[in-house]
Amino acid sequence: MKELHETKKYSIQWMCKVLSVQRSAYYKWLNRPIPANEQENQALSEIIMEYHQRYGGILGVRRMRMFINRHYNKNYNHKRIRRIMKILGIHSSIRRRRKGCTIANKADQKAENILHHEFEATKPNEKWTTGVTEFKVPHSHEKIYLSAFLAPYDRSIVSWIINNRNDNALVLDTLNKAIEANPNAHPLMHSDRGFQYTSQAFQHQLKNEEMIQSMSRVASCIDNGPTEGLWGIIKTEMYQMYEIYDKDSLIEAIEKYIQFYNYERYQERYQSKAPMEVRKEAMNREEPKQYPIPFNSRIAKYKESLVQLKTQSATCQLG
Repeated sequence: MKELHETKKYSIQWMCKVLSVQRSAYYKWLNRPIPANEQENQALSEIIMEYHQRYGGILGVRRMRMFINRHYNKNYNHKRIRRIMKILGIHSSIRRRRKGCTIANKADQKAENILHHEFEATKPNEKWTTGVTEFKVPHSHEKIYLSAFLAPYDRSIVSWIINNRNDNALVLDTLNKAIEANPNAHPLMHSDRGFQYTSQAFQHQLKNEEMIQSMSRVASCIDNGPTEGLWGIIKTEMYQMYEIYDKDSLIEAIEKYIQFYNYERYQERYQSKAPMEVRKEAMNREEPKQYPIPFNSRIAKYKESLVQLKTQSATCQLG
């Protein structure tokens, strides 16, 4: 009633009559002292709405809580944030599951899937995953390509390059950029079976850097889960955070989002820290802190199937 009276100029007398509310009861409520908890909820509502608009609606309950608690040095729980977000009618966008996968070129050299869904790492450069994704330029038939290397330990983007062409040079340049930033790194390198990763030039460079190569199975995107997940996150959140209307604005948005992802996108698994915060802390410690991956039933089921296949294979050989 108060809001309708202030914004729409509705009569208090008329609204009380329609809603069967005594005018004395309304004015008693209006002039009541507002409890401290309610005042804090009002202030929190304004912050939540501000963050929802600032980050283009990408913050769900958990990340909204992390951002507010970190920036305001608070300790709000999920239930309180969820309740206020529900009242405000706001929520984060839900990512659609991607169905596309890279199909291998049979003429090139392959590598075994050594990673085997072991996405957890004990230190920053123990494992890297990589891939290439495309972006369509608005209002044109042009595309640009993003190549990136991801470190599963902290989920930081170690290196990345944007180019007009999806070719061997794009991936090799991204690899060299990662090596330049981490000269003493010898990670297990996992990718899909795209032509860039099965090329002799890429494999020769890995060999020179003493890196072991691992590849996903054919048409099995889940084998490269960290990279595929990264593409989904970027394409869901970036388009909501920035205005994109041509090629230049698209490239600028990708660059800004990667900066945001590495340094400002807090993750609950890492105790509300951003990827580069986790990476920096680990680099300065002899024994990096461990951040176990929460249980995933899909990955657990996949690992069980591998054990069954191995058992069946061993039985057949004995037979």
